Amino acid sequence: MDSIGLVFMGAMFLVMWLFFIRPQAKQAKLAKEFQTGIEKGAKVVTTGGIHGKIIKTDETTALVEIDNNVKIRIEKSGISMELTNAAYGEGEKKAEVVEEKK
Repeated sequence: MDSIGLVFMGAMFLVMWLFFIRPQAKQAKLAKEFQTGIEKGAKVVTTGGIHGKIIKTDETTALVEIDNNVKIRIEKSGISMELTNAAYGEGEKKAEVVEEKK
């Protein structure tokens, strides 16, 4: 291989790392931090679309109440996001609350 081909291969690897590998690793890190930080009382949405409230958490599982006296135990990795983030997005709910207080 000549030097131009080697530079081209290096540039392709760099572009793939910047656009594919790095953002995916960042997203996985954020998801892991969210799942370990889940606390009792949080309203969440599972990856299957079930909405509920966290009743109890263990190391790897959470007990979620989805209706009165209807509880399911799921893996923390099956929890997608907090219900407020699912319904309003990041920060939009906070802006509404601040405007209502004025």
